[in-house]
Amino acid sequence: MDAPRANLPPLSLHVPEPRFRPGDEADFSTVDVPPAGAARRPDTAEPASSFHELAYTLVRVLDESGQAVGPWNPRLDPEALRKMLRAMALTRAFDERMFRAQRQGKTSFYMKSTGEEAVSVAAAMALASDDMCFPSYRQQGILITRGYPLITMMNQIYSNKGDPLQGRQLPIMYSSKETGFFSISGNLATQYPQAVGWAMASAAKGDTRIAATWCGEGSTAEGDFHSAMTFATVYKAPVILNVVNNQWAISSFSGFAGAEATTFAARAVGYGIAGLRVDGNDALAVYAATLWAAERARTNQGPTLIEHFTYRAEGHSTSDDPTAYRSAGEPNAWPLGDPIRRLKDHLIALGEWDEERHAAQDLALAEEVKRAQKEAEKNGILGHGMHQPFETMFEGVFEETPWHLKEQSEQMIAERKAAGI
Repeated sequence: MDAPRANLPPLSLHVPEPRFRPGDEADFSTVDVPPAGAARRPDTAEPASSFHELAYTLVRVLDESGQAVGPWNPRLDPEALRKMLRAMALTRAFDERMFRAQRQGKTSFYMKSTGEEAVSVAAAMALASDDMCFPSYRQQGILITRGYPLITMMNQIYSNKGDPLQGRQLPIMYSSKETGFFSISGNLATQYPQAVGWAMASAAKGDTRIAATWCGEGSTAEGDFHSAMTFATVYKAPVILNVVNNQWAISSFSGFAGAEATTFAARAVGYGIAGLRVDGNDALAVYAATLWAAERARTNQGPTLIEHFTYRAEGHSTSDDPTAYRSAGEPNAWPLGDPIRRLKDHLIALGEWDEERHAAQDLALAEEVKRAQKEAEKNGILGHGMHQPFETMFEGVFEETPWHLKEQSEQMIAERKAAGI
């Protein structure tokens, strides 16, 4: 090899490093938070190239006094706001009880969405009920908003005899065709090309339903993400591509996915896709952005990428200890606040809510979740026997069970019978 050029400095690599580690004082003063209402709202028919700036700012509706301001204000009536607040609070109550259930050994695993409830609940309210959702593993709020039974969700978490997935999925990886909720996968970003493909099929059939998908910011580093983006832009697929930037992918901070270089919404610019960067803790901004993107999709204007700028308030999962890799003060220092509190304050500012009613609702929702848990646990919990009929392990893959699986099933049933099982 030739000797290094003496007149040039040696090359070096940049290794991203989070600003705060355990023991540090968190300081988010460098995070640029533009005033609520400052971002313009383009017409949904405008070409994506005409509003690139929206991929670099923040679409915000709720200001510091709880007022809804600016062109993105969806002007929802108080009843719709209360419905949104209730669904977000119910999602948090569900998370709290299922987290405790895992700690009590009733299930093996759980993932909370604390601090991110607006991302799923507000989006679900902005979509049509028959639009197809391709979620990641922190969008349980979609199911809750669409009225999916809490008991059924718990049955799946417990993998008991009431589990509609018959114990074949990890806890929290729900699937509900009737609710338009595609099966959650533990493999990152697989849902992106699936959503784009579904949207393309919907368009090819001349349907009016659109697709929406979600992934974390770390998943934008996966090849599936970029394959989906290519197909979405080439075919103008009627799909909404949500990136939930909650700052952390397990213990790796967002810089490892490229956050130090640019925003995640800027991924859209390179693909010629409409891109929005939204305050993910502002439920009205999430609602308005999703409604806008849905209108673009339904009028054949193509896909939209929405970056939800938010913060994962707690651990990645029940298997994670965030105090091992980040400052304990980060959740409280996050400048965009708590999505439930912000929507509550907005309703109070309108004179349509108060602290007493909010406290009463929290208590009622906690009781509702508790009752559902008691009913679900009648079907069994983790480690208490085989809750699904043994022969079902050979079912559910093929429309017609092939001969070799039938033979294996009969053999296993005979062996169990001979063993007295």
